[in-house]
Order: sequence, then structure tokens, then C-alpha cells
Amino acid sequence: MAEHTHVLFVEDDDVIREATQLALERDGFVVTAMPDGLAGLEAFRANRPDIALLDVMVPGLDGVSLCRRIRDESTVPVIMLSARADSIDVVLGLEAGADDYVTKPFDGAVLVARIRAVLRRFGHASGSASGAAQTVPDASAGNGGVLQFGDLEIDTEGMEVRKDGATVALTPTEMRLLLEFSSAPGTVLSRDKLLERVWDYGWGGDTRVVDVHVQRLRTKIGQDRIETVRGFGYKLKA
Repeated sequence: MAEHTHVLFVEDDDVIREATQLALERDGFVVTAMPDGLAGLEAFRANRPDIALLDVMVPGLDGVSLCRRIRDESTVPVIMLSARADSIDVVLGLEAGADDYVTKPFDGAVLVARIRAVLRRFGHASGSASGAAQTVPDASAGNGGVLQFGDLEIDTEGMEVRKDGATVALTPTEMRLLLEFSSAPGTVLSRDKLLERVWDYGWGGDTRVVDVHVQRLRTKIGQDRIETVRGFGYKLKA
């Protein structure tokens, strides 16, 4: 249930911060709201929330820098809030390790839906913080659930990835994305299909989210492991 989920919300606009906090609390979330990035970082370290909502433009430590600091310490899900859908800050936030973003002004119901979708991907069923294991795509794993693609090993049971024998640290979203690719190696997956399966979007979303996460994944498992099929999407090289 949402009442067990702790949200860190960093927003410098008093009106937006207070209104959003009240809306989330009405839905049962526990909210720690902070007006700047440095206070947000302190609150994150003190409270270890289940999810962080970070406005891009906050004083002290901007939202993108705060996201990087959080990602250095944790794989907790992060949603960036941006005033402009076409802002470069959106891409910067995703590159810093954010899992999703929402454009302001936003509808409270939409924000709650996105929070729940992110939490489901992180193993929090229906927005709860139970920590239950997330169901992953089926894959034809041979050796105890381990898939082998050249120097890349994907343990679908232990949720671990190794490259040349060394463990690769992936965020849960990156892991979900890799599992989608590995469940159908050589098959082209469109951006819309990946948005639906990985980000749990039942509606059209911004495909930049997919593109940035694919690029982040490539830097970790090898640039040539995931191939771009222009006009169609991406595929994992079998």
C-alpha cells in the first residue's frame, strides 16, 4: 500500500511543494519535502526513502547533481521534474541516473501513476515498499538461469550481470531493460514496446527515456552489444 512508501520530494517553489506533498499524502504516501538540493541530500541520507522526486532547478545543489549523488550511493528510483518537456535538463537528468521524468505542470493523478509504475519495476507491488521480487521476462537460460552472450553473463535468477567475469552494477531499470533484450536476442524491440514493458506505460511516452537508458546500458555491457536498427528500435546481438 502507498502508506508504506516514503517519498523524498525536492522542490523550491513553496506552492508546488506544499500542494504536491498534500496530494501525495492524501494518496497515503509518507512525504519528506525539502526546498533545496543540499537539504534534499541530507534528508536522503537520513531517511533512505523508497523513491525520490527531484525538481531539476533547485538551489544549492541542482536536481541533476543531486541525482548523481544519490545514484553514487543507491539504486533507489528517481523521477525528475522539469518545467519544459524539450529541455536538455531532461536528458541530463536521465543520463545522471534518473529512471523517469514528469513535466510540470503535472496532474496529481498522473504523478501518482508514474510513481506507482516506477515502484512496480523496482519490486514494490502496487506501489508498496514490500521489496517483493519483480517478475522478469522469460528467458531460455541454460546453466542455472545464466544466459551467455560472448563475454556477457546474465544471471536471471540471482539478478546479476558479469562481463569478462567482473560484476556489472546495473540499476533496476537497466536490469529490466537488459532482461527484455535477453529474453529475445536478435529480435528488434521498438521503443514503444520497451516503454510498455519496462516503464509500464499504458500510453505513449517520451522515447528519449529509452534512448538514454540504452546508451547507459551500452557503456556498462559494451557499446556493440545492443544494436540500433534505424527506424525500428534496438536488439541484443545473439
